[in-house]
Amino acid sequence: MTPITQARMRSQHLRGDPVETPEEVVRLLGAVQSQDFGPAKWSIAQRSEGVTDAALDQAFAAGTILRTHVLRPTWHFVLPADIRWMLELTAPRVHALNSAFYRNQDLDGAVLERCNAALARALQGGQHLTRQEIGALLERAGIATNPLRLGAILMNAELNGIVCSGTPHGKQQTYALLEERAPQARRLNREEALAELTLRYFTGHGPATAKDLRWWSSLTMADIERGMAMVASRLEHEVIDGVTYWFAASEPDPDPASPTVHLLQGYDEYIVGYGESKYVLDVSGVARSLPRARGIYTHAIILDGQVAGQWRPVPKKNAVTVEVTLFTPFGDAQTEGLRGAAERYGAFLGLPAALTIPG
Repeated sequence: MTPITQARMRSQHLRGDPVETPEEVVRLLGAVQSQDFGPAKWSIAQRSEGVTDAALDQAFAAGTILRTHVLRPTWHFVLPADIRWMLELTAPRVHALNSAFYRNQDLDGAVLERCNAALARALQGGQHLTRQEIGALLERAGIATNPLRLGAILMNAELNGIVCSGTPHGKQQTYALLEERAPQARRLNREEALAELTLRYFTGHGPATAKDLRWWSSLTMADIERGMAMVASRLEHEVIDGVTYWFAASEPDPDPASPTVHLLQGYDEYIVGYGESKYVLDVSGVARSLPRARGIYTHAIILDGQVAGQWRPVPKKNAVTVEVTLFTPFGDAQTEGLRGAAERYGAFLGLPAALTIPG
């Protein structure tokens, strides 16, 4: 394990004592990328004590964890207390990134205002509607929809703080009014929000760089520099190979056990939460040399902080098989660690897990 990955895995709570609740995981990381809903729940569970897929479904249905477009043009899990100030801080930048998308779907400001007004009327009083139901109501209001156009409309409504995730209807996700789903959401002024997001990122993702935060938050470097100036006294930093890494102070870190194996989903914060320094978990460069079609980190096997292979779950009727592809063969101890990681994934799903390693 390199010094950076050792410290990063600890700050991300992939090693050390587990976090007590799923909600605390989301708070500590600030936000958890979640466009792939099922695997994103696994990311939270890996950092908390004995949390199952079913328990996370209950938390999501109850609204103790919400899901919306924030930080970047993708979904994230966030806490109800944080959703409002995070949106107000980062939504203008995400709107700018989405501007061509809106234009391509013939969505100008007037049309989007009509959509937001229609959604606010339809969802008031605790109504939670599926994407299909929202598409139908917009069509009745004379607003044309297709899958891409509806996606743009809903993302715009999320970014403007009109809607967020509701209680699922069976396996279908729903939308609800943000003001009803998070009535106690904190409000921060811009300076307070910049400081809070900056501190939260480097505490939950450090060691990381200013450019890493730029990638994660979509904010400008000018904003990031202001945020860092406000919280620099609460952070530590170290220059490694000419690059400055920032992180929160912590207790002395004992040497990690080896081998340590994790099965991370491809959009886990350990993988996608960085821009400039995203390759510190691939020191050998093996993952980067893969054909693009295979995806560099799609469902990555992490061995002692480094990408060591890929995995995929194969669900069966009453079990799950974890199929793995290793970049280099594992020894006995490493294979045992891999088997333990597969069993933890099975426990999360409430199913027995079998490990398949191609000969």
